[in-house]
Amino acid sequence: MKTGQGGSLTTGIVLILAAGLTFATLDSLGKQMMATLPVLQVLWARYAVHTLLSTGYLVAITGPRFLRTRRPLLHVLRGMALLTASVCAYAALAHVPIADVTSIVFFSPFVITLLSVIFLKERIGLHRIAALVCGMAGVMLIIRPGFGDTGIHHVLALAAAVANAVYILLTRQLAEPGEREAAQFHTTAAGAVILTLVVIPSWVTPGLVDAALLVLLGALATVGHFMLLRGFAHASASLLSPFLYGQVVFAALYSWYWFGDPLAPTMVAGTAILMASGLYVWWRENRA
Repeated sequence: MKTGQGGSLTTGIVLILAAGLTFATLDSLGKQMMATLPVLQVLWARYAVHTLLSTGYLVAITGPRFLRTRRPLLHVLRGMALLTASVCAYAALAHVPIADVTSIVFFSPFVITLLSVIFLKERIGLHRIAALVCGMAGVMLIIRPGFGDTGIHHVLALAAAVANAVYILLTRQLAEPGEREAAQFHTTAAGAVILTLVVIPSWVTPGLVDAALLVLLGALATVGHFMLLRGFAHASASLLSPFLYGQVVFAALYSWYWFGDPLAPTMVAGTAILMASGLYVWWRENRA
């Protein structure tokens, strides 16, 4: 590998890991703020600030060109899928350790495989089927059905994984150069409008510190997505995808250190199985 390529890969890895740390910090801060503010208000801040910052950036870079799209309906559907994933994940975060929620949401790649088989009629081999079964087993260990402490909030985290998988599949449909800027804007724009309307009945006027933290929440979301995009610009997704699991590790550390949540053996084992299954699929695809 040439020096320049190695440097680019290293930069990509650092950016992906930094994005994972940023998202874990964002979710931890959001969980903390939901102790005093409504879930919808915390989520609204994330979407509204993210949309304002992204719009300002796009206006400065492209002018009004980012508003042009040939596939407006697909953009709206994609934004609604992400909004659904966010609402379900944050509703779960208010009651479930952040490590559990993050691990369950990372079941999305396996849901994508299932959806591809069901709706796109794609064929998968024995190795991917085995990895899918192992991934499901990992999620079941984290959710612990029948163990007595599994409730609707674990199910909401699983629903977030399904909605996130739909979001990723729709993102792939909008990966063409002419739609990228529009996709960046529509990621949160529709959700910000909807949340602005529905948050009014439950609005709680925040103090100065809470208001600043709400702005920080949206800023972290913007920076995290930007680092994620820049990271994949430095190296291929096939090389960088394993490092996305860094967010699971960071979330587990935050869950233990920030919130004092015990890392249950079933949760650790389930997360390890889930990550190993995802890494195995990545290794097989690159080997092929």
